[in-house]
Amino acid sequence: MAKGLGPGSVTWEYFGDWRGMLQGLWAGSMQNMHPKLGAAVEEHSEFFEERWERLFRSLYPIGGVVFDGERAEETGREVRDYHRDIRGVDARGRRYHALDPDVFYWAHATFFYGTLLTAQHFCGGIGEREKRELFEEHKTWYARYGVSTRPVPDTWEDFQRYWDHMCREVLEDNRATRDVLDLTTMPAPPFAPWLPDWLWRPTRAVVARGFVWVTVGMYDQPVRDLLGYRWSTWDERAHRVFGAAVGLAFRLVPPRLRKHPRARDGLDRASGRLPASTPLVHTPERYLPRDRTDPRHYCPVHAERRG
Repeated sequence: MAKGLGPGSVTWEYFGDWRGMLQGLWAGSMQNMHPKLGAAVEEHSEFFEERWERLFRSLYPIGGVVFDGERAEETGREVRDYHRDIRGVDARGRRYHALDPDVFYWAHATFFYGTLLTAQHFCGGIGEREKRELFEEHKTWYARYGVSTRPVPDTWEDFQRYWDHMCREVLEDNRATRDVLDLTTMPAPPFAPWLPDWLWRPTRAVVARGFVWVTVGMYDQPVRDLLGYRWSTWDERAHRVFGAAVGLAFRLVPPRLRKHPRARDGLDRASGRLPASTPLVHTPERYLPRDRTDPRHYCPVHAERRG
């Protein structure tokens, strides 16, 4: 039975936490390994021309599907509609459409499972009861998109079998996945315009290696095997130490500031800190797409407030 989202839910506790950024590369690569989703990214996405901007502006509507309260379902439909015209035939003659329920649910499954991984690796761990609650809540979350729920597993055990099947039998090593994992040409982040290129280049090399290593540590073993990554006992121990250090450091951060602005606004409206009618917080100008008329892009050109 699907469970509601709101204050006190496991999803609200862990989703929208800035620590979730540490599984961003994992989520992007896992999504793109789906044959149809990867083909759509290769042929339609401008992600690789604006990595930072696409990532940071996407966080707002994706978070809103969870945290927008009475407006969450409307936000979910908006996210769905960005994908209406993304369709085609891949290099192997396979047809794809972004709103194919199997494709759309796979993307959502990575959001749910990524939230679980964030809790497990960077928030001190997550118990079996919370995993089950998170799973039930993810059904409510997914229903807000207005896409067929046919592919959604009924139980947590069913989901685990679904996930293992996808990792072992369905996912592919493709160009879209390798491009996501290749951070060697990533430009300096737009939130640090003061960073000179001569300093960013060596910094980028270290960041790229580190993020890929963190990502590989969150892959299921069949995915590591698929992509050709080795993972030693030393890597596993070091990954645990890193995750524990992140969790310890975040204890020093006030709880509200651990959350993304869209999530924080949802928490504030639910607690009464903000009126329920407060306009939704939207992405800052620096993350808006170059083509603001393209319906495939999240672009709140008439937003009443900026993040």
